[in-house]
Amino acid sequence: MSDDLQQLIENNARWAEAILQEDPNFFSKLAKQQEPEYLWIGCSDARVPANEIVGMLPGDLFVHRNVANVVLHTDLNCLSVIQYAVDVLKVKHILVTGHYGCGGVRAAMRDDQLGLIDGWLRTIRDLYYEYRDHVASFPSEEAQLDRMCELNVIQQVANVSHTAIVQNAWHRGQPLSIHGCIYGIKDGIWKDLNVTISGPEQLPPQYRLRPRRPE
Repeated sequence: MSDDLQQLIENNARWAEAILQEDPNFFSKLAKQQEPEYLWIGCSDARVPANEIVGMLPGDLFVHRNVANVVLHTDLNCLSVIQYAVDVLKVKHILVTGHYGCGGVRAAMRDDQLGLIDGWLRTIRDLYYEYRDHVASFPSEEAQLDRMCELNVIQQVANVSHTAIVQNAWHRGQPLSIHGCIYGIKDGIWKDLNVTISGPEQLPPQYRLRPRRPE
């Protein structure tokens, strides 16, 4: 076993022991079932650990992460996570969380060629082109990037709300809200962008889906 892996195993042992000292039954309870009320859709960035940011323990958050917290209607991985969280786990909140200084968003704002990731980031590049005049009004490159990080979150909240998964949950009366949030790596603060969507009446008409007819 490598020294690097051994260090991680020792870290894990200390972490598990600390949890058990606080609650001796924690892992036995956790093993029985998971009942999270939140689905976190966040960035893969190693500096943005979901549970720690919002002070939650394992079992409190169902988590999906990808580069730049993107929700694509062709991404079966992300859609499967949303479907399981909404239909099976019955989460009440979906937290789309971006972060300031996101490298994926920065790459989408530039014309450098990085490889396979370019296709993944294309929708953010399109979003940047749409808002380029607005973004350019910010005084510095860093401020422009941070505004694009916010706009990306807002767009992904909309993308989640447009899915049949979410709208079918609303049609059957299931309480479900989608929130757009952003995390500051420089200060550790996680904040609400105030773009919460909690029902189909908040959607533009062209994105509202009718309830599915019984077969």
